[in-house]
Formats: sequence, structure tokens, C-alpha cells
Amino acid sequence: MTDQAPILTLTLNPALDMATDVAEILPGQKLRCSEPLLDPGGGGLNVSRAIKALGGDSLALVAIGGLTGDRLAGLIRQAEVTFLAILGPGETRQSLTITEEITGKQYRFMLPGPVWGGAERERVFTLLRATARPGGISVISGSQPPGVPVDFPAQLAESMPGSRVVLDTSGAPLTEAVRHPIPGLEVLRMDGEEAEGLVGHALESREQTADFAQKLVRDGVAKRVVVARGADGNVLATAERRIFVKAPKVKVKSTVGAGDSFVAALVLSMARGQGDDEALALGAAAAAAAVMTDATNLCRPQDVMRLLPECQVTEV
Repeated sequence: MTDQAPILTLTLNPALDMATDVAEILPGQKLRCSEPLLDPGGGGLNVSRAIKALGGDSLALVAIGGLTGDRLAGLIRQAEVTFLAILGPGETRQSLTITEEITGKQYRFMLPGPVWGGAERERVFTLLRATARPGGISVISGSQPPGVPVDFPAQLAESMPGSRVVLDTSGAPLTEAVRHPIPGLEVLRMDGEEAEGLVGHALESREQTADFAQKLVRDGVAKRVVVARGADGNVLATAERRIFVKAPKVKVKSTVGAGDSFVAALVLSMARGQGDDEALALGAAAAAAAVMTDATNLCRPQDVMRLLPECQVTEV
């Protein structure tokens, strides 16, 4: 196994992911579903699962509560992901993905999760101070639990001094991280729609996306900014470089977990000491591999390796 720096993932609003199929979605009728597939879900957990699939190691910190949390913990063990449970408030949330067979459309229902208070936040800070390794990589990914402040990612990062922090978030926490940069943030990732929301207009070309990403870096938001342009590919900018990788053309079964698979591969490549070009290419291959799988399944290593030669990195 290739040597790698320690990777820590944080999932404070995990979910018991259920996925099922139904012939047709109609109002007012009982809809007979197929046998559900159950997976441990949440951004950080998905990143750890994909890292495991790609032959890497990580430690997942997961907030767990109630009977649903017990079920979730069992699924994490089945996935053979190394994890530490954080006592969360209330009951761990559930999410439901339904695929309508007649159209192939996918519907995703995400429950909010329990509200966090000060005691839960302090438990996380204490655990992070004990587990985050200087020089390691820490991934803050997925939705924030209800009740935490908008600058919670900054507070989490502050609890991990010396760690290279990767932030993949959206909504108000993303806006906050751009307006009030987190000191020393290693990577900030977002999708194209989120980037356009921040800049206030469409980013129609790769050059426009690269301009936006590089401006964020030069404004001190992060050392690297990654923007996903959907089926087009991904842009990565540093203060000196702007690079792009085109997404391989694959048959899309489900987009669930594509972003998390991208982050997993990017972070694993970084942890193995590879450069930005290699990390971006592996991320693109993993994301494309993930959309080829059903429901909440993530990337398969054989698909990633097959697609990797198609992921050519170019300057923008």
C-alpha cells in the first residue's frame, strides 16, 4: 500500500440513506417500492467510504444518535470504514432516494436532522483537538446540523491546528467562508451553480470559472479552489496556476455521491504526496465512476482506473 498522510473526515449530520425504485410516481396512490438499499450517508462518511474503495485509509468522525444511529453504525462497520462515534443529540436523520422507472427520474428527500446545542459543539471541538494530526488532511464535508452558527466550519478548523483542511460545503456556510476566509484553508470546493450564486452571474466558459476560482485564492479564501462544472469537468486554481480536467463521457445511472467520490480521490492523491494535476485527474475519474453506479453506491476502483487515462489535465 502507498504511504499516505493521515486523513480525517467529519460528518456531523449523517444520514441512513435508503434508495428504492417505483414504477411511476403518482399522487394519492400507494406506490409499491422495490426492496430498499441501505447505506451510511453524509458527506464525510461518503468520502471515507470512497477512500476505502480506492485503497486508502481514513478516520471518520461521525455524530450518531438514537436507534437510527445504531443502525447507521452497523452499516459503517459493514463497510469496514474506521470511525469514531460522537454522541449527537436526538435521532440520526434519514434520507430517501426514489427512482421512477418509467422516466428514469430520481427524487431525493433529505430530512433535516436533530438540532445541535453548545454541549454537542464542545464535544466535537474536544475530539478534534485529540484526533486531528498536524500535517494530516481533515475533510469538512456535507450539510451542517441544525442549530450551529454559520461560521461553524471556521470553528472546526480552529480546533485542528496544523491540519490541512478541505472544505466542501454550500449555502450560507459557503458564503461565510468566502466573505470571512478561514485562515490557512487548504482547499475549498463547490459546484458551478454555487459559484455562480457567489459571483452573481453565469460562468459560461472554463476561463470565466478559472478567473473566479483564482480570484478567491488571491483574496486569501483558500490555497486551492476547485469548481465543478458538471458534465463539462472541473477547474482547479492556485495563485499561480489554473488547470482543467474534462469529465469522461459515461452513462449516468445516479449522480448521488459523485461529488463525495471526487473529494475522496482528490484528498487521497494529496495525502499520497501527488501534485495538483494528478489529484484533479483522479478526482474526475472517481466522480465519473460514481455516476455509473446505482443509488447511493460510490465509485468502483476498476472503473476509476479504466477512466483515468481519459482525464487529461490542461492549462486554462
